[in-house]
Amino acid sequence: MALRCGIVGLPNIGKSTLFNALTDSRIAAENYPFCTIEPNSGVVPVPDARLAPLDAIVHSARVVPATVEFVDIAGLVRGASQGEGLGNKFLAHIRETAAVIHVVRCFEDPDVVHVDGRPDPLRDVETIETELALADLDTAEKRAERARKVGKSGDKEAQAECAFFEELVAHLSAGKPARAIEVPDGQARAFRDAWLLTAKPVLYVANVDEASLAAGNAHSQALEAHARATGAGCVRICAKVEAELVELESGEREAFLAELGADASGLDRLIREAYRLLDLISYFTAGPKEVRAWTIRRGTKAPQAAAEIHTDFERGFIRAEVIPFDDYLACNGETGAKERGKLRVEGKDYVVADGDVMHYRIAT
Repeated sequence: MALRCGIVGLPNIGKSTLFNALTDSRIAAENYPFCTIEPNSGVVPVPDARLAPLDAIVHSARVVPATVEFVDIAGLVRGASQGEGLGNKFLAHIRETAAVIHVVRCFEDPDVVHVDGRPDPLRDVETIETELALADLDTAEKRAERARKVGKSGDKEAQAECAFFEELVAHLSAGKPARAIEVPDGQARAFRDAWLLTAKPVLYVANVDEASLAAGNAHSQALEAHARATGAGCVRICAKVEAELVELESGEREAFLAELGADASGLDRLIREAYRLLDLISYFTAGPKEVRAWTIRRGTKAPQAAAEIHTDFERGFIRAEVIPFDDYLACNGETGAKERGKLRVEGKDYVVADGDVMHYRIAT
């Protein structure tokens, strides 16, 4: 599963600076709106301390971490849902992502222009989320109207779909995001196929100044309270610090973070929070060719987890040989795990756990 996150926010709030730091890219990060016109995409490895000890046991030819793709989407402004500031084009890019990373400016700086005069995190959040909701409202109204026309012929499924999207229109009109509506089982596919922007999980990034990185400030605290109230995730990051970190060697990075009172880089914390928000876990394959992390949703069964390696693995699945990560290390690998009875053979109903080291038996 390739985790793809869209980075959104108002223009000129540190979004592209953060993207540059996260992906170690060098795209434009100028002090004026709309310097990012096309979405910029960067794939970064997911930090996972479990890969190194696995590799130390099997001495593989390569280590392949899981990855996250970040897509930097140009700044949205009030009126984006009606095309203001090339908004419709930018909104289309958001539809293609699994989660929305909403960067919010939580620092004061008279030298950095703000499109609405000065930072106000809750107002800025409302501006973006209103535009996303208006775009969804237009989508829901069109889906309801289309289903209504089909339903006039007596089509019961179309009538049920019309009723659901009419309910969704009322829900969105009340200022509630699509992710907060209860979706009947019979409408799950129609809801998914609508590609609604406010149905996506949201992770807020409070972009603070260096002095506020450890403890936050009034702006970031307001944003964090909003995230808790709405069930969203929130992580505090200083984009300027992240930009400086990419220029440092590993040991220097750790010392710099310690001075700031941070336990990990913004990238590490952002990815951890994104995984938590989307309920993602990793399992591993380990052998002489490679040690590799695979991303799946919590609750995924073995055949579907195998499909992350290759779709044929799900169709040809026979069984999975499973060793929990801690047992794999304690037994010094697969051979020791077998000898000590720590290797289990699981079938199609096995739910893969975080950290499982897997070996699949596939029909050829």
